[in-house]
Amino acid sequence: MAYSGLMGNQAGESPLLLGVDFSSSPSARKPVVLAWGFRSGRRVSLLRLEHCATHQALEGSLRGVPRWVGGFDLPFGLPRELVEHLGWPLEWAACMDHYCSLSRAEIRDTFAAFTAARPVGSKFAHRACDGPAGSSPSMKWVNPPVAFMMHAGVPLLRALPASLPGVHEAATERVALEAYPGLLARELIGGRSYKSDDRAKQTPERLIARKDLIDALEQGRTRLGLRAVLSHAQREQLVDDPSGDALDAVLCLMQAAWASTQPQWGLPADCDPLEGWIVSAGA
Repeated sequence: MAYSGLMGNQAGESPLLLGVDFSSSPSARKPVVLAWGFRSGRRVSLLRLEHCATHQALEGSLRGVPRWVGGFDLPFGLPRELVEHLGWPLEWAACMDHYCSLSRAEIRDTFAAFTAARPVGSKFAHRACDGPAGSSPSMKWVNPPVAFMMHAGVPLLRALPASLPGVHEAATERVALEAYPGLLARELIGGRSYKSDDRAKQTPERLIARKDLIDALEQGRTRLGLRAVLSHAQREQLVDDPSGDALDAVLCLMQAAWASTQPQWGLPADCDPLEGWIVSAGA
């Protein structure tokens, strides 16, 4: 992605905004999707979608833009209860250094042992933001493997470098926020499913749900008070993606746009500096 090309469409607004639908193991078939955009008042315009088949390509794209505010669909922290139980460092940077030094197999085995010792109904430890966001616990390693997404994504963001408000402030104009597209989607269409990677489940009902979700975004029917601005071609691109990855990236873009208007990026004053927070949860 050429930075000059993005800025040429931005009409002088800065910084750029982006939403990122992340993958712990991207590929040409299932890439990381970036939604680049900008905010003007209450309007959030989508500039373009970008697909990165590797983490190296993603890092190159993010590094190529000197100033942005991004919403990333991956957890930035582990539950304090879990970290304390395991005896890992209670300071975020040291905790992430230790966590990311482990292999995925070691993480899986460690977390599986933790859950095996707990009663049915409370197998996983949760962060404070999981309740208001309705999100999966960040220690979950399957369906979805968010623990592995954090394992891959947090080191990438720290290496750029990017500032992660609430857990890791850095001297940079790249700001990365933890986003969760499901939070905004549920507000707009309830519990209706709008995506699936399984071809057998890519039904007309999910297609209609994507159209309804996009309509609601364009009309600004969210508590974020923002309205998505899409071209006809962009709208069709989002509708025609049955995986929902592109639409999820746009939902993360909207959350990043909201955070860019808020004091302290909309994070609660009592945000746990070890766990972090999902932007707009509980707002």
